[in-house]
Amino acid sequence: MEARGEKEAQVAAWLKKVFGDHPIPQYEVNPRTTEILYHLSKRNKIRDRDAHLVIEDLKQKATEYESEAKHLQDFLMESVNFSPASLSSTGSRYLNALVDSALALETKDTSLASFIPAVNDVTSDFSRTKSKNEEIKLELGKLEKNLTATLVLEKCLQEDLKKAELHLSTERAKVDNRLQNMDFLKAKAEEFRSGIKAAEEQLSARGMDASLSHQSLVTLSEKLAELKRQTIPLKKKLESYLDLMPNPSLAQVKIEEAKRELDAIEAELTKKVNMMEL
Repeated sequence: MEARGEKEAQVAAWLKKVFGDHPIPQYEVNPRTTEILYHLSKRNKIRDRDAHLVIEDLKQKATEYESEAKHLQDFLMESVNFSPASLSSTGSRYLNALVDSALALETKDTSLASFIPAVNDVTSDFSRTKSKNEEIKLELGKLEKNLTATLVLEKCLQEDLKKAELHLSTERAKVDNRLQNMDFLKAKAEEFRSGIKAAEEQLSARGMDASLSHQSLVTLSEKLAELKRQTIPLKKKLESYLDLMPNPSLAQVKIEEAKRELDAIEAELTKKVNMMEL
């Protein structure tokens, strides 16, 4: 393993080579940074060597291609006495177009046997691409329709949501108002109960009969209404007796019984009414 001082020297030399005339950025010199920069310098040197080899190989191939092109040009000149420089401007344009077409189609040469398959391949690719584009257009049209329907649905949902929120707000206001009224009524009911209780206590302290209390009066009123309801069929029964003609003595007995019963009910009713007025 190389010593730390030797690694630091190699790293310094590598950084100076990389940055050239520019100042080297400041960095903390410690075993860790030295080790990292040392490995980076090694990899950089390997990459530079590989790149140099590739460049030299490309230069050699370029020289070979230039030599081959010169050989073919000389051969063409010797065979048909033809030179690109001897072409007219139109011929030069055609020749350049032919070369550009061969490069675009990636043919090995400019012969018809090379151009036809290449053109067929391009045509097939064009047809496939066109068909694919049509499929994409159809799919895009479906997506646009779905998107439009989705947007319309979203708008409707937003409007429904606004209506629901407005309705909810209105109902909430009604509920709050009812709660306030309920609280008010509860307070009033409690106030009335307290007032009634205080009044009953005052009346009781003054020796008032318990039968004249509010609850007793309510009960008597209910009984009075029931008694009135019970007198209705008796009055109808009495009226039916009054219409009877045969057996006057028996009818008179029944009439007397009905009168006594009616008088008793009326007396009870009068008594109850008098007690309520007190």
